[in-house]
Amino acid sequence: MLELFPEGYAEARDGDSIELAAFTDEAGVDRLQSRFGHVRVDPVPEGWEDEWKRFHRPVEIGSLWVGPPWLEPAADLLPVVIDPGQAFGTGAHPTTQLCLELLQELDPGSLLDLGCGSGVIAIAARRLGYSPVVAVDIDEAAVEASARNVAANGVDVEVRRLDIVREPLPPAEVAVANIDLRTISFLQPASTTFVTSGYYATERPDVPGFDHIERRTKADWAADLFRRE
Repeated sequence: MLELFPEGYAEARDGDSIELAAFTDEAGVDRLQSRFGHVRVDPVPEGWEDEWKRFHRPVEIGSLWVGPPWLEPAADLLPVVIDPGQAFGTGAHPTTQLCLELLQELDPGSLLDLGCGSGVIAIAARRLGYSPVVAVDIDEAAVEASARNVAANGVDVEVRRLDIVREPLPPAEVAVANIDLRTISFLQPASTTFVTSGYYATERPDVPGFDHIERRTKADWAADLFRRE
């Protein structure tokens, strides 16, 4: 629910059932209906403009602190500040955390973030010493959100719009794709290292030309590390 509705949600138990309420706009209502069927629409409670912020908590992933701009980063960690006002990933999802775990164990080099969403992986990679870093997405709103977060973090990351399935991919030593499994199967990054995620632990990506090195799982989600000579 938090990934679908970064504006926040509430839950209340009623006997053996739980009622979930998402605080969102018309587009969010459409997302709810497409995912869950019929939903009831009520006015947003007064004062929710500040109340929704309590749903966003920072996460610590190795040497990284990922959190919203109204919280103070941990002094001993590398800060990655992500505004959750757009629903493109805040760092809370297990697949994002798995990708960032793997990146911290690789030798930093040039990096390509495929389907950058909010820019969290690209920004974190730059904090970890990867350079140059390029972040691409086909969704213009995601590109805009990434550009805003890159600017807010004061890091040097190139953000651009790109159809990663149909257009040539920029070369990089490391490519990261935290997206859906089907799209990953179409990708052919010009990299020696490829980190993939965005799918369940019961699924496995098909990545021709790469050798599978490692798999990690978290809360039923998975990430895989591939390499080639």
